[in-house]
Amino acid sequence: MALYTIKNDLLSANIESKGAELRSLKGKIEYMWSADPKYWERVSPILFPFIGKTNNMQYHIDDKCYSMSAHGFARDMEFNLLSQTENEIWFYLESDENTLKNYPFEFRLEIGYKLTGDTLEVLWRVINPSDDILPFSIGGHPAFVCPPGNSCKQEECYLKFDKYDNLASTKISENGLTLKEYIPITTENGYINITKELIDLQTVLFENGQCSEISLCTKDKKPYITVSFDAPVVALWTPSDKNAPFFCIEPWYGICDPEGYTGDIKNRPFENLLQPNDIFNASYKIKTHL
Repeated sequence: MALYTIKNDLLSANIESKGAELRSLKGKIEYMWSADPKYWERVSPILFPFIGKTNNMQYHIDDKCYSMSAHGFARDMEFNLLSQTENEIWFYLESDENTLKNYPFEFRLEIGYKLTGDTLEVLWRVINPSDDILPFSIGGHPAFVCPPGNSCKQEECYLKFDKYDNLASTKISENGLTLKEYIPITTENGYINITKELIDLQTVLFENGQCSEISLCTKDKKPYITVSFDAPVVALWTPSDKNAPFFCIEPWYGICDPEGYTGDIKNRPFENLLQPNDIFNASYKIKTHL
């Protein structure tokens, strides 16, 4: 395991080779969570080749059943360094005999980080080197300090959405699977206060591209972090029972199983089906404001 740094005139970022995980993004302040194990020992894990949980922690391919842990295995694997410049770095992970046991698909996963001005872009590239279709999900799970410094309490902070319409969060079962029920989320000119009631929802989950930009804001509604994306699903999360001083904004190309799902992996909601010898590219951006 190694730690790498990229930087420019405004920001520096540290990325760990284990999981190709962003561990720090620093400008005038540190924007990322500190990974205090008292609350949550991760900072920004890569979710691949699954997001969330599968029904009974299993999934099916052509009538065969396989086991899979929540959020897949990439976050716990050692990535190789592909390239590095002062302000950009790339890592890669390839399928091997161990991954093929529970995920019988060949793949190459490349993760990049690029600093431009006050913004860090997180880049994903999935390559299918085989002659078969590659089903997969991929997502981010960045945890940002909230509140920033000692300026206010978390419950005084706000979320700001680029859509002013009211939103609908998909309900999650006790098993961590989606239900066909929705919770209305009302905004005031795009703002939502981070109340205990919002945190108690556990995971707030917006499907079908309801928004494409979310900011974390101080008590005076000034953004200090903005995450922009074109992913079809985005999740918001912080532990509801720990009063944890961080908040996650998670762009997802994929989603957990619906409650009771027993169908084939290729028919899961929001599943990506990459054709043989094809490449999937996606990214999201983290803009800093302080």
